[in-house]
Amino acid sequence: MDYTILILALPLLSFLVLALAGMKMPHRVAGAIGTLSLGAVAVLSYLTAFSYFTAERTAEGTYPTLTPWNIDWLPFTQQLHIDMGIMLDPISVMMLIVISTVSLMVHIYSFGYMKGEKGFQRYYAFLSLFTFSMLGLVVATNIFQMYVFWELVGVSSYLLIGFYYTKPEAILASKKAFIVTRFADLGFLIGILIYGYYMQTFTFTPSEEQLMKAGMVLPWALGLMFVGGAGKSAMFPLHIWLPDAMEGPTPVSALIHAATMVVAGVYLVARMFPLFIGFAPSVLHWVAYIGAFTAFYAASVACAQSDIKRVLAFSTISQIGFMMVALGVCTSMNPHEGGLGYMAGMFHLFTHAMFKALLFLGAGCIIHAVHSNEMETMGGLHKYMPITHITFLIACLAIAGIPPFSGFFSKDEILTACFQFSPVIGWVMTIIAGMTAFYMFRLYYCIFWGKENKELHAAHVPHESPLNMTFPLMFLAAVTLIAGFIPFGHFVSANGESYDIHLDIQVAATSIVVALIAIGLATWMYAREKQPVAEMLARRYSGLHRAAYKRFYMDEVWMFVTKRIIFRCISTPLAWFDRHVIDQFMNFMAWCTQAFGVTVQPAQSGRIQTYTMWFLGGIILLTLVLLLF
Repeated sequence: MDYTILILALPLLSFLVLALAGMKMPHRVAGAIGTLSLGAVAVLSYLTAFSYFTAERTAEGTYPTLTPWNIDWLPFTQQLHIDMGIMLDPISVMMLIVISTVSLMVHIYSFGYMKGEKGFQRYYAFLSLFTFSMLGLVVATNIFQMYVFWELVGVSSYLLIGFYYTKPEAILASKKAFIVTRFADLGFLIGILIYGYYMQTFTFTPSEEQLMKAGMVLPWALGLMFVGGAGKSAMFPLHIWLPDAMEGPTPVSALIHAATMVVAGVYLVARMFPLFIGFAPSVLHWVAYIGAFTAFYAASVACAQSDIKRVLAFSTISQIGFMMVALGVCTSMNPHEGGLGYMAGMFHLFTHAMFKALLFLGAGCIIHAVHSNEMETMGGLHKYMPITHITFLIACLAIAGIPPFSGFFSKDEILTACFQFSPVIGWVMTIIAGMTAFYMFRLYYCIFWGKENKELHAAHVPHESPLNMTFPLMFLAAVTLIAGFIPFGHFVSANGESYDIHLDIQVAATSIVVALIAIGLATWMYAREKQPVAEMLARRYSGLHRAAYKRFYMDEVWMFVTKRIIFRCISTPLAWFDRHVIDQFMNFMAWCTQAFGVTVQPAQSGRIQTYTMWFLGGIILLTLVLLLF
């Protein structure tokens, strides 16, 4: 599979061309270059997946790990070195499909959504850079290569979130995302350095001898690596950057913050899963607990938001929490003996990418039609936007866990794995799944069936989006309809062996009943023009409602921690020490050097008589010394 190098080379080449010469091109040409390159990447990714998954398995019944490209980059010792290459295994090939599919749909969609925007060429250049970075991350052959592309993902997301650089909100959001994820990535880097120092390797599959060298240090290294994953995947309390990242263009939200970038942390845990399960099971369980709390917190906040993109942002945080829980509840590499969560988490990553990208792109069509993100400006849009309405409903049914949509199958496997681990975790996640169904259908009814803002719509009649925006919706909706029937366990499992998915009837029935009750409650409260029940509850529990709307004041807590504690108690004393001690010491050294220079300056006057006098004086002095000693 030598051609796989083109999967990285094409988006990189597209970025370089558009970044250097894009402003000299017409908009359509620049967009066509970016879209055609991603189309080629998608074709190559599907070809790679077909070739890989149709090849013969090994004698152990697993798919082989292939390394078609591997280059020695930075050798430190004979054992410790950093390579750059491409590694293909089930989860990396699966991620190639996810990234290339969603990115291609976003490229096509952006032709309509970003039409006429200043910086259209720059936008497509940043899209290509992001896609290149994410593809490089998932095919990395070692943990340090992953870290390099991990940081490139952070840079490209910063550029895309801050695309509207004249808006103060976009600038603040981009800086917030960059700083929070860099703070988390410090933990990731420290974990990598500990891992490399004690293991004497950066590979994902160290030998038994190298594992013995690491000893008790390995859980600490893996725990620190998870800190980086928690930041990138917006786990509590490092989630604060993701809702504000909605200030970027809506297609960016679909690409980065719904389908690809935010699952990087999940992919990191899955990539290091054999080490977690074998040497740090307690850390893995903490991943589950953090994921469960994050899922509940985000679902609670989503129930009170009025901005449709922020509802979807907190929905993303909650669903990433589900994936983390799925990985964290594993107790074995065998899917039949406690390892079901691994397959379930990867399956949900795949299905969620499709229907969440569909939700964000559908939200973009709605915003494009009404020129607002607030639900109060919408209502009754099913009459004006039939394609968006039907595709959005399909995505809502999928994320709510209603069969036969894809989200039902993947989420049901997660709930089954949770019940196998602990009935408490199982019921907690079932309740959160019900909350998901409630807030998504609250969103659906408020947009398409609630009270229509006739004054606003009279001034600007809503309309269906053009084909280049609705085609990605229809394509992703079709994938959402059929993806649940993919025998995912045949391709991806914890131990690499083929696994047949078996629905647990009791768990499936319970989750369906809970989802239907939640949807029924949302229908009763929000499906009509007037919403007296919702308004009464908001008034009666105004404190709780306001706290949820304000994200339980987590932004204020972080501002207090940073400004009042870090800046005032740590940064300010350090700044004083820097100015009054470090700077003054350096000034003193400079003054000493200058004073010495002034002192010796007469000796360099340029006068021959002075030099002759010093020369003769030196000879006399040396002669006396020789005579005396």
